Amino acid sequence: MNLPNKLTILRVVLIPFMMFFYLADFIPYGIGKLIALAIFIIASLTDMLDGQIARKRNLVTNFGKFLDPIADKMLTSAMLFMLVADQTIPSPWGAIIITIIISREFMVSALRLLVASKGTVLAADWWGKIKTIVQMIAIPVCVVLSYLYTCGLNVPNALTLTFEILSYVLIGLATVLTVISGVNYIVKNRHAFKEDTKQD
Repeated sequence: MNLPNKLTILRVVLIPFMMFFYLADFIPYGIGKLIALAIFIIASLTDMLDGQIARKRNLVTNFGKFLDPIADKMLTSAMLFMLVADQTIPSPWGAIIITIIISREFMVSALRLLVASKGTVLAADWWGKIKTIVQMIAIPVCVVLSYLYTCGLNVPNALTLTFEILSYVLIGLATVLTVISGVNYIVKNRHAFKEDTKQD
């Protein structure tokens, strides 16, 4: 149980706390949403740190390879579900967006298993990294928008409108990049779908 793996486990442990504070409407002035945002940012930083530390100190383990991508998906999925549930990302688009994003993650995970069964590793490419970066920016912007909706303060309409536009543009861009990166993974690794043949 090295430091990178501890950071990965910490990311998983933070998820229920993030969800609790996001949904804690009894906390006045929407402060719970800001706490949830802070937890999301801290958890996202552990994602960057654990990989860097593991590679720099040669602490890469099978446990880390298994849990790290799962922890990432759990973190982003949990926050996206809450943003859709409270209509910050309005219906029906919220349901469509989260279905696309979650489906892509299942598909890539299955593809990783298929490629691994053939003795190779499915490495992250630039499309996937760009998608993740945009997603990690879009989600906090959406959380701020949710805060503006629920804080009960006299928020200027222009500020709310600005965050609405930013939220919709960024989450839309993240969805487009999700589709592109998913298709790119399939095209680049289409050889994995070929049946193995044995020569007599």
